[in-house]
Amino acid sequence: MPNIYLSPSTQEFNPYIIGGSEEYYMNLLADLMEPYLIATGINFTRNTPEMTAATSITASNSGNYDFHLALHSNATASGEGNTRGSQVYYYPTSVKGKRAADIIAANLRLIYPLPDKVETIPTTNIGEVRRTKAPAVLIEFAYHDNYEDAVWIRDNLNTIAQNVVQSLAQYFGIPFKCPN
Repeated sequence: MPNIYLSPSTQEFNPYIIGGSEEYYMNLLADLMEPYLIATGINFTRNTPEMTAATSITASNSGNYDFHLALHSNATASGEGNTRGSQVYYYPTSVKGKRAADIIAANLRLIYPLPDKVETIPTTNIGEVRRTKAPAVLIEFAYHDNYEDAVWIRDNLNTIAQNVVQSLAQYFGIPFKCPN
């Protein structure tokens, strides 16, 4: 059975334009992913809201994981709220990370309202893809300072959860199963 470290955002200070925070919505997403992970046969360990990105990386590195998955939503630096899109980040020299990012992005294009705005991006700047022992991906599902994107996340959490676990099943080469 594959074993992943699931790392929803711990950024309670990142507010959604519709109320709530990045931490709140990404933990709801992780909650909804759990039954799909269990049914599909993917073991997981999960961070907690009290943790930070640094302690999540340490916890991930202290285990024997096949993959590290960070769940986030994005915001513009200016706070203008005009930007939309999904980004899937991976470390540039990680062949497995790039493969997972490509699978996740391809599947997100099936459910995100603007599929041409879903992209994979190599990065050396994000600790959760740079500093983890396991191959890693950090997903920025949409912009939480953009009204349409924030509403899309809120209204599609279960669809997103299923889509991401389907991507993980594809990555691991195992059948996806819905929970009973």
